[in-house]
Amino acid sequence: MATDTPSSAPPPGAPPTPLHVLLPQILPALVVGVGASLLYVGISEASEQLKDVVWDTLPDALGIGGYSSLWMIVMLTATGVAVGLVVWKVPGHAGPDPASTGLEGPPLALSVVPGLLLASMLALAGGVSLGPENPIIAANIALAYWLGRRVAPAAPGALWVVLASSATIGALFGTPVAAALVISEALAHQPSSRGSLWDRLFAPLVAAGAGAMTSSLLTDFTFNLSLPQVTDPGWGDLLAAMVVATAAALFGLLSCYGFPYLHTAFKRLRHPMLMLPLGGLLLGLLGALGGPLTLFKGLEQIKELTSNLGGWSSGELAKMAAVKLVALLVAASCGFRGGRIFPAVFVGVAFGLFAQALVPEIPPAVAVSAGVLGVLLATTRQGWVSLFTAAVLAPQPSMFAVLCLASLPAWLVVTGRPQLELDESGAPLH
Repeated sequence: MATDTPSSAPPPGAPPTPLHVLLPQILPALVVGVGASLLYVGISEASEQLKDVVWDTLPDALGIGGYSSLWMIVMLTATGVAVGLVVWKVPGHAGPDPASTGLEGPPLALSVVPGLLLASMLALAGGVSLGPENPIIAANIALAYWLGRRVAPAAPGALWVVLASSATIGALFGTPVAAALVISEALAHQPSSRGSLWDRLFAPLVAAGAGAMTSSLLTDFTFNLSLPQVTDPGWGDLLAAMVVATAAALFGLLSCYGFPYLHTAFKRLRHPMLMLPLGGLLLGLLGALGGPLTLFKGLEQIKELTSNLGGWSSGELAKMAAVKLVALLVAASCGFRGGRIFPAVFVGVAFGLFAQALVPEIPPAVAVSAGVLGVLLATTRQGWVSLFTAAVLAPQPSMFAVLCLASLPAWLVVTGRPQLELDESGAPLH
């Protein structure tokens, strides 16, 4: 008997509809999202516990100031020794050279993951100026790819890569929007394929949403710096944002130009037990120069920096911005495992506050957001992520248009210039 009611499945031989393609992706995306976030939260919590031991419990037991110059030099050098041992002796050698890795990359062998996570955790706890993003994303991609290829061998391997990276970025930033921007930017460099952009973003957004919700439920961290509101920005605010963002981009480019030379200098030492302890010693000396706020990945430190608006002199802020930029450069060059985005945010915040100290008429929200925007554009060359990160530090709707316009002159300065990432031969990417 004939009927006009459509069947719930496509007729035999007909191409699958988007609905039938997307629905089966929901469960794997949810599993990857939750799993990736749990790994991120677990590594972060473990590093925090170790950090409390080595920076508070141990120096208190020894009767030494936890953040004295001597302890900073000793601890950073010891961290270099510990990470050097992991890179030298642990199977997989903690993954490839971090100077040539970004947020994306092919899946690593599963045997590399334990050493990579251990090296990252030691660096996070020891005060190294790198973030967790690159190692956590690489580890989650390796785990999701290995498990996915065994559970669903018919699924394309690229699916597990994009799900794991999206989930981890969502967990890191606490929102799936960041992941959507990163994936959209990556898709722009790929040949066009069938299906709309939202069809291709569907599963990554599910994974990113699950990752963001999981980390939000388990942690209380927020990027919001609670800066004074800018309710009605004017032409003066726009001009200030353009100038600060462009100047911050030029400042960030200094690290990009110096990166290959410093990386080559460390590579000449040839052995991780020489490269990493020396790098740790240099980081300890930089910490003694810049103060304890210039240690670690920088996200907790930017809150302390902005909680005392007007309490820092322009000289102190300039010193912290410069020291942190050099520390980021040293840490990324000598072989410590970690990401470069989070410490670059600290550099941008310090630079913005420096500009605001020089010109007090600039609202702090404008100065800080523009400073972060410029430094991230220079070091990452990812426009959407730079805009998003700058915006979430001072989440004020009135600032969105200002930041979008401020990004344009800064982008003209950085486009085509070296990035803070090298290729496998040691040459800078552009």
